[in-house]
Amino acid sequence: MHENNQLHAHSALSRIRNYLGSHSLRYFAGAIAVILAVVTMMLPSAYTVEGPGPTQDVLGSSSGSDVISISGAETHKDSGKLLLVTVNAAGVPGYPVTNAQALVAWLDPKQTVMPQEVVFPVGQTSEEYAEESSQEMDSSQSSATNAALSYLKGKGMDVSGVKVSMHVDDIGGPSAGMMYALGVIDKLTEADETGGKTIAGTGTIDAKGKVGAIGGIRLKMLGALRDGATWFLAPESNCNEVVGHVPQGLRVVKVSTLDEAYQALVAIGQGHTDGLAGCTAS
Repeated sequence: MHENNQLHAHSALSRIRNYLGSHSLRYFAGAIAVILAVVTMMLPSAYTVEGPGPTQDVLGSSSGSDVISISGAETHKDSGKLLLVTVNAAGVPGYPVTNAQALVAWLDPKQTVMPQEVVFPVGQTSEEYAEESSQEMDSSQSSATNAALSYLKGKGMDVSGVKVSMHVDDIGGPSAGMMYALGVIDKLTEADETGGKTIAGTGTIDAKGKVGAIGGIRLKMLGALRDGATWFLAPESNCNEVVGHVPQGLRVVKVSTLDEAYQALVAIGQGHTDGLAGCTAS
């Protein structure tokens, strides 16, 4: 029996050698090209893939805890939602993508593909990437708190004993600063600013209340619309990226300061929106 198996194996190898020997390399070029193409598509890509990420209501809760917790002052409920918006990123340290995934994303108008070096420094580890993102978020939350309390103090509110903490899962970076600041103001004021509407927005913020540009705003608008927002507050410095890319069903208002953002929020909640300025190309 063992000898029969050896004979069968030897016969099979002979047939294969004869087949290969009777054909030139050019004959196999197509098959080789296909195999190489498949292997290449399965290799790690040098590109990042970004798509609309999850949103989070800063007036709500995350994992059972308030996103914004305030002590030292009375807080108030709002009937609507203030959504911070995010981008899902793959191809960054710790989250590799294949060339095939990058190609599929390149063909999808709801995703963007960029060289990795545009998104993060070459050689950055997953630990370094996560730490940087976390530090940016912490700094953003601190600036948002300072900007919100300074704004309320300027309106005559005593905020001397107010303490603010923020909690949100798996979201990093600085781009939620403006929405955090609006959330703090909303919770500390009696007015129902949203008027029951779902309003999204994005933008960095400094302690003086200046709203700054962020990345991925086109994708963030898509995520906002997907999760029920009808209004979107965008940094004025991002307007060139906004114009021509606002999804149907979403209206964008440009803002450059926390005061402008809050006044826009109140106007939307009250339905007095005729005077709100949208983005125009510069």
